[in-house]
Amino acid sequence: MTLQVGVKALLKNPEGKLLLLKRSAEKYGKTNGSWDIVGGRIDPGSALVENLAREIREETGLPLLGEPRLVAAQDILAPERHVVRLTYVARTEGEPVLDTSENSAYRWLTFAELAAEPDLDVFVKTLIESGSLTAESWD
Repeated sequence: MTLQVGVKALLKNPEGKLLLLKRSAEKYGKTNGSWDIVGGRIDPGSALVENLAREIREETGLPLLGEPRLVAAQDILAPERHVVRLTYVARTEGEPVLDTSENSAYRWLTFAELAAEPDLDVFVKTLIESGSLTAESWD
């Protein structure tokens, strides 16, 4: 079994809206929720926050502002791999310029709109339902 570590961030802009990305159907095919937050696997040997900033920059062209806050760690178990997913809340500014090989669209939403998204990534949905991720997570 392969062990991987992933870092994800729910990004908030100065207007208080949260960024969701639509996964590329060509790259990801059928997933458990097409709309996800930014992130990906870490490069071993570099710090978690460096990896998070790199993933945000690669996928959206946006900066990571300030210090992100870790809100959850999740185990994702599959037959051939174990992924430890670390989810942060963080701030950014500007409009995304997407890497369209990864994501095909983006939306800025309120927390209520995000929580109500029917095609939300199952792991983000779990964090909302458990209370680990709330509208107050950035305070």
